[in-house]
Amino acid sequence: MIQLQGITRSYPVGGEELVALKGINLTVEPGEFLAIMGPSGSGKSTLLQILGLLDRATGGTYRLLGRDVTAMSDDEGARVRLHTLGFVFQMFNLLPRTPALENVELPMIYSGVLSRRERAGKLLEEVGLGDRRDHRPNQLSGGQQQRVAIARALVNHPSVIFADEPTGNLASDQAEGILGLLTKLNRDGVTIVMVTHEPDIAAYAGRVITLRDGEIVSDARRAAPQEGWAGSPAHFPRAPGPVTTGARLARAAEYAASALRGVASNKMRSGLSMLGIMIGVAAVITMLAVGRGAQEAIKTRLASLGSNVIMLFAHAQNFRGVSTGNASYSRLTLDDAAAIRKSIPGIIDMYPEAEGDVQAIHGNRNTIVEMQGVTSNYASIRNSWPEYGRFFSSEENRDRERVAVLGAEVVQDLFGDENPLEQTIKINKVAFRVIGVLPLRGGGGGGDQDNLIFVPINTAMTRVLGVKYLHEMAIQCASPEIIPAVMDRLEKFMRKRRRLNSYQDDDFRIRDNAEFQNIVSGTARTMSLLLGVIAAISLVIGGIGIMNIMLVSVNERTHEIGLRKAVGASRRAIMAQFLIETLLLSVMGGAAGITLGWLASEALSIFAGWAVAVTLPAVLLSFGFSAGAGIIFGLWPARKASLFSPIAALRYE
Repeated sequence: MIQLQGITRSYPVGGEELVALKGINLTVEPGEFLAIMGPSGSGKSTLLQILGLLDRATGGTYRLLGRDVTAMSDDEGARVRLHTLGFVFQMFNLLPRTPALENVELPMIYSGVLSRRERAGKLLEEVGLGDRRDHRPNQLSGGQQQRVAIARALVNHPSVIFADEPTGNLASDQAEGILGLLTKLNRDGVTIVMVTHEPDIAAYAGRVITLRDGEIVSDARRAAPQEGWAGSPAHFPRAPGPVTTGARLARAAEYAASALRGVASNKMRSGLSMLGIMIGVAAVITMLAVGRGAQEAIKTRLASLGSNVIMLFAHAQNFRGVSTGNASYSRLTLDDAAAIRKSIPGIIDMYPEAEGDVQAIHGNRNTIVEMQGVTSNYASIRNSWPEYGRFFSSEENRDRERVAVLGAEVVQDLFGDENPLEQTIKINKVAFRVIGVLPLRGGGGGGDQDNLIFVPINTAMTRVLGVKYLHEMAIQCASPEIIPAVMDRLEKFMRKRRRLNSYQDDDFRIRDNAEFQNIVSGTARTMSLLLGVIAAISLVIGGIGIMNIMLVSVNERTHEIGLRKAVGASRRAIMAQFLIETLLLSVMGGAAGITLGWLASEALSIFAGWAVAVTLPAVLLSFGFSAGAGIIFGLWPARKASLFSPIAALRYE
């Protein structure tokens, strides 16, 4: 079963080597009950820890079941401890916040046993604790806790049980019960290796060896090894096969339960560690909501300016970059508008515009406002239909009717809460009948779109402004794709119509909505970038906070980590457990952050008047950010926990 040849163990202490074991040679047969005795400091526990693969020898060879395990990797050692060895500690080493049944189940979590609850319950009944399965360690006596530890050691049917002073902290009657249980196991064929310093305890063993100063000084056999272990045969565990989905789910459930216990045990600290993630996710939600709202506002604004629309403006002529002044200022006419519509392909509609600032009066209220004279197709080109009333018709424009459509701000200035429809206002002392009110459109496109009055262009030019020239024209193209071609044709047509020589600059200006769109989009991108930087900083700070908290948690739970590794947990299993805990903190912080971000977005919409839109992709993205932060910043603490030596972690204070 066990063969030791020249095993040594030394520890560096203050620049010197403290030798604990000096060339131990030992053979243990299957079915033996071996007691290791000796005074304190003789190396008993060190030898047992090496035998149980909790510690490594400095020199020599250790063969277990015929295989050399001296240079075995940590995960290979964990697999042997899980399937072949069982360890009973003097201090019991039970998980403090975990019921007895779950303490017994612990090794089966890592071995992938699905019926673990049934097996653990049966073992508790066999050790006389069937009625204590839901009790936590602090609700059990010392003897009961040790029985739970023995049941845990037996749960994976080990071939060897190592017991380190199993009765050292028990009363005499409790000690007899534990020794009787170990004796029964040995009669069933389990190999028992027990450390003790009391002769009456060692008397239960069939063989006793005595250590002094790290060397075996005596070896006395009292009885032959027992045979007939009813459990699994003594063999070296094979490499693990594929893990079933059920086993993975069972492990994940146990890790999650452990993580919840860790979070719940330090509520204040956990809440503070989630604060950074919560703020970061809230910033991400708010950023995306504002960015999305800005995009929707841009679409609405552009729709109010018209789809596929280009503008033609009169402009002062330049000569070699120098303006020639007002004397050369070009003029646009209604004849120009008719010629453009007739001559340039790709144009589906257009309207001319004459404008000027006017005084509008109603009753004792008056305001200075911009009046625009347009044709009846303005509403369709600009996608700006009245919210109340109607727009004027082509017949009213032809007949120079005195009808007006008011912007929302003009209505407020002149009428307040009064209904303006079919009422009369005076524009530069000329009476007009109000036939429509436009919806709120906001600023943009060169001015406040709500502080405007629209009248038929013929009426504006002849009855109010007294002009013969246009300020601009709006030209609607058939599709966005042909806008550049139409602009090129329009430029050539206007230069020819103006009789401009090649050395002369244009005395007109052509513009599409791309310029305005770029300005507004650039502002939205800048704001989104700023919020994104804030969100990224918050997420990083939150992730660092979680990492620090998890490092503290690793230090606080070092003993627990040692216990899990002692019962067979691999490095990957330890890493998974702590990553799930950091992920849990991050996800909880992310969920709180999503709520906070939604509330912040609503507050910006209500109190600041910003356009915001919280969308499902934004929520999912933020949730992914929080989970990603937990995984990234949890890697270091999880890796640190996985690298602990089992015995060093168990000794940690």
